[in-house]
Amino acid sequence: MAKDMARGTVQRGEAGAFRRYVREWVRANAPAPGVPYDRWERRLLGARLICPAWPKEYGGSALGPLDVLALAEECARAGAPLVRRGVGEHMIGPAVLEHSTPAQRSALLPGIVSGADRYCLGFSEPDHGSDLAAAATAGEVRGEEVVVSGVKAWVADPHRANMIAVLCRTSPASPARDGLSLVLVPLASANGVRVRRVRELTGSAGLGEVRFEGARAPLSHVIGGVGGGWAAAMTALSHGRAHEAASAHLVFEERFWELVRQARKSGRSQEPAVRSRLAWAYTRITLMRAAGLRLAARTAAGKDTGAEAAVAALARSEFERRFGEIAVDVLGAAALVRPEGAGYGLSEWQEGLLAGRGATIGAGTGEVRRNVLAERVLGLPREAG
Repeated sequence: MAKDMARGTVQRGEAGAFRRYVREWVRANAPAPGVPYDRWERRLLGARLICPAWPKEYGGSALGPLDVLALAEECARAGAPLVRRGVGEHMIGPAVLEHSTPAQRSALLPGIVSGADRYCLGFSEPDHGSDLAAAATAGEVRGEEVVVSGVKAWVADPHRANMIAVLCRTSPASPARDGLSLVLVPLASANGVRVRRVRELTGSAGLGEVRFEGARAPLSHVIGGVGGGWAAAMTALSHGRAHEAASAHLVFEERFWELVRQARKSGRSQEPAVRSRLAWAYTRITLMRAAGLRLAARTAAGKDTGAEAAVAALARSEFERRFGEIAVDVLGAAALVRPEGAGYGLSEWQEGLLAGRGATIGAGTGEVRRNVLAERVLGLPREAG
């Protein structure tokens, strides 16, 4: 069955048939309790279900967006973890596929599929924030290498990565966007890369500041060619937003049902006010899933999804903030007490409450997203400046 997973006898467009097919495959192959995670990962690799949207020649199954969503939902239904390669799979891979040469694809993509290359994204800077066109990190071409110097801020999970995609300025004399290149740099202290982890409101340190002190990367790691970084970066961001919008409901739905279990355990599930808040939350999760399906369908049809992705991202971030508040309210006084133990020590619900604040500014603030909606959907004049 693994060899047939790419489509087998199921034809394109038969979304229901493919869902039934993948449900049976997951049921037959999902790991039992206690089975090592790496064994399940090997099964997914053998079935080409890691990076499943990628072309078959690069390790994927050429699944469409709706089929990828079906796979994620069926894994969630079975309680089987869907192995993903994060930024590498959903952002760097699509940029490489669209903007690189065949030789680059053959060299760069297998490492992402296997998990050998783990990427983070170095786009934002301390002095420019989300104004990516103003990036000042320098990339100097020296022979067959690019030498990178500068600082990137708000980098997610740099301590888990061994590669970083850096948007740097390789042509200072060119107009803002035209002088940028997207360079894949080995993230190692031996390569002149320094990481300083940044502690957040939750007490965790998932973000980091990454400093480049003459870090080197071969020219074959420049995606889109020297000076072609803007288009490659926009492709990466577009695919990343589409992925987040299509699958965000899965995480929230799992957390929702856990909150329902907690409410039932405490007896608060019978309170009208609590039931009303839970009903509101589940309605929003259902709408989130519908929006994700619409976005996946438009992506499959080759249509522009920028506005839909902005709507989905705005709704998701606002919901995350509100859901954190609802959860703490439903749990009552117990949610105000920090769990025993050393360190900062937050419960998952306390962490959700605090992290929800950051969700409204991460990867683009709510104000920026509202501007996108105003300009691209409502056709209002662009904001001055």
